[in-house]
Amino acid sequence: MLVDFHTHVFPPFLMERREEYLARDATFGELYSSPKARMATADELVAALDEAQVDAAITVGIGWTDRELAARANDYLLEGAIRFPGRLVPFCAVNPAWGEDAVRELQRCVRGGARGAGELHPDSQGFDLTSADAMSPLMEEARKSGMPVMVHSSEPVGHLYPGKGRATPERLLRFIERFPQNAIVCAHWGGGLPFYALMPEVSAALRNVYFDSAASPFLYAPKVFRVARELVGTNRILFGTDYPLIGHRRLIEQVRGAGLTPQEEAAVLGGNAVRLLRLEEAKR
Repeated sequence: MLVDFHTHVFPPFLMERREEYLARDATFGELYSSPKARMATADELVAALDEAQVDAAITVGIGWTDRELAARANDYLLEGAIRFPGRLVPFCAVNPAWGEDAVRELQRCVRGGARGAGELHPDSQGFDLTSADAMSPLMEEARKSGMPVMVHSSEPVGHLYPGKGRATPERLLRFIERFPQNAIVCAHWGGGLPFYALMPEVSAALRNVYFDSAASPFLYAPKVFRVARELVGTNRILFGTDYPLIGHRRLIEQVRGAGLTPQEEAAVLGGNAVRLLRLEEAKR
């Protein structure tokens, strides 16, 4: 089973009235203010999956700051999973800065079929990822619900791009160490956090952490898959494109050209996602 663990889709009303909502939501404004920033609907995503022969995709939120927009966008992701059963698997967007409202929205989305929470954007959403007070309510609810939490991650060095922020390896590690019982997905290779797994204490802290490859061609050389295998193991790597930013075939070719064994390749391209989200259970 081939699974794209990191995709974004938007309700048509948001695409039609894009300029209006850019000013209304900080994360949306930061990521999609450029007219070159591509957006897609659930139908377009499924067509892209069909074209690339990808079985399923995780549809994740963008870290909304506006509560009404977050709820409407979450509803669209939940509806997409109903319209395309087994093809689209929703993560719901919440903001820890909302306090108990974030917990209530997570609970509502769980009832609607959500399988995870995120993608969290600490900078634009205005919360401290390293604060136990800020993060504990959401993380405890996610743990009880058996839901992974996806966090947007950024490199402390290198070129700038929309959305690059301060969720760097140092801050991510402090967050991870506070919540060792939670399954955590660090998007975009965790901003390079796997490279620090050469340190024994970091490696030990990452035992319940996964890293997706979203936007990888814009960040790292293709051999990152092979390097990450040596540092954290292929059982922690999740194939993700950041669609519609990057097409599926481009990332699939990178994985298949990385020199992994057939078993490792299968794990990265979908086996790990199936295991983490119990997707076989979801299909029954």
